[in-house]
Amino acid sequence: MIALGGAIGAGLFVGSSAAIAAAGPAVLLAFVAVGLVVMLVMRMLGEMVTASPGKGSFVAYVRLAHGDGAAFTTGWLYWFFWLVALGSEAIAGAILLHDWISLPVWLLAMALIVALNLINLAAVHIFGECEFWLSLVKVISIVLFIMAGALYVAHVFGPGVPFPRNVLGHGGLFPHGAAAVISIIPTVLFTMIGSEIATVAAGESAEPARNVAHVTRSLGTRIVLFYSLSIALILMIVPWSDIVPGHSPFVTAMQAMGIPGAGACMRIVVLTAVLSCMNSSLYITSRILAELARHGDAPALLHHYGRQHTPVNAIMANSLAGAVVAFASILAPGTVFAFLLSCSGGVILLVYSLIVTSYMVLRRRAANTEQAACFRLPFFPAVNLLTLGGVMVIFVAMLLNASQRMTAMASLGTTLFFIMIHVVRGRMRPKA
Repeated sequence: MIALGGAIGAGLFVGSSAAIAAAGPAVLLAFVAVGLVVMLVMRMLGEMVTASPGKGSFVAYVRLAHGDGAAFTTGWLYWFFWLVALGSEAIAGAILLHDWISLPVWLLAMALIVALNLINLAAVHIFGECEFWLSLVKVISIVLFIMAGALYVAHVFGPGVPFPRNVLGHGGLFPHGAAAVISIIPTVLFTMIGSEIATVAAGESAEPARNVAHVTRSLGTRIVLFYSLSIALILMIVPWSDIVPGHSPFVTAMQAMGIPGAGACMRIVVLTAVLSCMNSSLYITSRILAELARHGDAPALLHHYGRQHTPVNAIMANSLAGAVVAFASILAPGTVFAFLLSCSGGVILLVYSLIVTSYMVLRRRAANTEQAACFRLPFFPAVNLLTLGGVMVIFVAMLLNASQRMTAMASLGTTLFFIMIHVVRGRMRPKA
């Protein structure tokens, strides 16, 4: 449930509208293709954890494969990505709550950060319990939508829907051409990011190897099914041209089916998705920061664990940093916050690339050892090279898309920034 909660967020419920409007029915191909990439990355990560359990986050496996420099860069990039997500989701949640609670948005955002900070400071099973229920709301909502949509398309209730005409009767399968499908691939990817959080959470469970293996075997399939079925039903129920960017396509479809209270229900689901994302963001950033501190890549005091076995100082530091990002989105949305979003937007592509290459290195290194039995991904290394190629296609698509080109360039700049920090630190340290 933590893995599904990390992958299923507000990007599916609201952000998918922009992808549908940009590519039409062909958006389904993008969701399936990106889902396969995420599924393969998770499978590789799961096999590495199974072969060497208890190492920590995926940064530990990058360290094993590529050394301290790659681990330093990967850890700080991933931390930065989720820190910006924490601050932006805090504002999104505050805006949703503002319609019900007449308090300033900044105050509501701080209240959300403080509440989730207290949850993460408690024992780790408290985080797991909260994330389970938040994820359950999202999963049940998607399952109910798929069931209702399937019955509606099958004419079990409602006046019936001419789904062939809805799908193909408004410009065909590629109304804006194949180039439009490639251009939306980065947007689709960012709606699916987060499932790798489960590998960190599993490391704090009683049987990490068994739990990670179970999650990674089934997670990719579930994500592809949930996303693909939901988007396919939306395209069949309403014409894609009726989808308005920024407005939930789920609400549009439910209103077409005559489901009462569609808007209010989806507002609750989106708020749940935002809270789940914030909860996961605070959890993963604190664990990454504590792990970096343990290896000397961050201040040592951030590795302090309290009586509940939680990284207290790392959680507090991330809460404060998330609050700074949230205030930046209020005080300077077009400058500072836009800059932070651009710098963090594409770094996840480098992280995924390093997971793939780390798998290739560790699998070759484990040949003719007992660990070799843990690496079962078929068609090695061809499938790894194809996955790596898929990640590169996404980055090239960002460079070709005028609206995302700056994000791609700024993300490269962020990567070079952390690489330079690592090089400078290495030269300043006294040599043995």
